[in-house]
Formats: sequence, C-alpha cells, structure tokens
Amino acid sequence: MNEQEKHRYCTNKFIELANQLKDEKIDPTLVSGALMTASGIYATFVAAGNEGALEPSGVDKVVALYRRTLEHHQEVKKGQLEQVKG
Repeated sequence: MNEQEKHRYCTNKFIELANQLKDEKIDPTLVSGALMTASGIYATFVAAGNEGALEPSGVDKVVALYRRTLEHHQEVKKGQLEQVKG
C-alpha cells in the first residue's frame, strides 16, 4: 500500500467512526467538532510529543495545513459535482 492509499484508508476509517457516532444519534456537528479536537491533539503530539505544546508559529503551521487540505477537498468535491452535472 503506497502513501496515498494509506492516507485514503485512514481517512475512510475516521469517516466510518464518525458515521457510527452519528448513527448513535450524536449530532454530526458535535462529531465534526470532536474529530477536529482529536486531530488538533494528535497534530500537537506529532509535532511536540506527549509532553510538549505548540508555539503560536506551530499553531499557524497546523492551521495553514488544515486550510490547504480543506481547500483541496473542496476543489475535488466541486469537480465531482461538475462531472455528475455534465
């Protein structure tokens, strides 16, 4: 499995868990917020370890990465929607 396939696998596992929580009647907005919190906690761990924390510049880097990732996903999604229409 290459890195892109691993990324897709991990992404799909998180979506699967989110859908399970939604099916347990947990508000999807709450599920989304919890996923964001968990991601932020894990991003901090990756960058600074269990005993560290991000400096403001580190927070800015994580925010920028989240933004690029979300923008990329939106571009892909819009392309998919255009294909369905066309």
